[in-house]
Amino acid sequence: MGAWLDALAAAERAGLPAVLVTVLAAKGSTPRDAGAKMVVSADGLAGTIGGGNLEYRCEGAARALLASDAEGPSTQDFPLGPALGQCCGGHVTVLFEVLRPPGLHIALFGAGHVGTALVRLLADLPVRVDWIDSRPDALPAHVPDNVVAVRTADPARAVADLPAGSLVLAMTHDHALDFAIVAAALGRPDLPSVGLIGSATKRARFVTRLVRLGLDTDRLVCPIGVPGIVGKEPAVVAVSVAAQIMRFQPAQRSTKPMPIRVKECGDCVCPPTMDRMQSQ
Repeated sequence: MGAWLDALAAAERAGLPAVLVTVLAAKGSTPRDAGAKMVVSADGLAGTIGGGNLEYRCEGAARALLASDAEGPSTQDFPLGPALGQCCGGHVTVLFEVLRPPGLHIALFGAGHVGTALVRLLADLPVRVDWIDSRPDALPAHVPDNVVAVRTADPARAVADLPAGSLVLAMTHDHALDFAIVAAALGRPDLPSVGLIGSATKRARFVTRLVRLGLDTDRLVCPIGVPGIVGKEPAVVAVSVAAQIMRFQPAQRSTKPMPIRVKECGDCVCPPTMDRMQSQ
């Protein structure tokens, strides 16, 4: 049991998609009983549902699901003798659960009061967070599962390693550091939004300096947070910023399953074809 659990946890930590394949029901003589599981990623497999042609077909089906825009659970029935040529001759129902990481990635620079309050909220939202700070003791020893704590002496340099599409939030203890982070982020056109904690006065001062550097400030959001939410308490500011972040949440993928069609031609068993379900 440990292999598939470890693989699932590793995929979640790495932000990689995977498919959890489970024998949902087993009738007659079958390689494994109901409950057997394996995890399939784009280039790996952990656990087993019994090996043989059944596992081979399910592995291929899982990878086809990963390559598509499919999401969520789907099932497929396998008569082992007629469809797969396995001599055990039983019948297996297999559950495919496509597990994809959240599409929204946030780079949060600063582990002060607002940053800490914001991480508490983001822990329960469908996002991934890199929480970055330069101070040795600023980041807590334990962080939520969807958060990676990054301690670095030069946070601004970490901007270069962010995935394309990341949302950047600069709320450090140092205005000079905030400026360096914002400048680095605006220098990357593939980062859609650069948030900066502070007032309209801080924005004006930053914009003047950023324009002198030849940077486009259209993506700079300062002050951050949803307009109309009153209060300067860290928790209030965090709620406002979290609501603003969720406006960037990408649309959900299709949840239509991708069935496996197994063609039989006389005495031979042709390879299955992966076809997307037609719209109803």
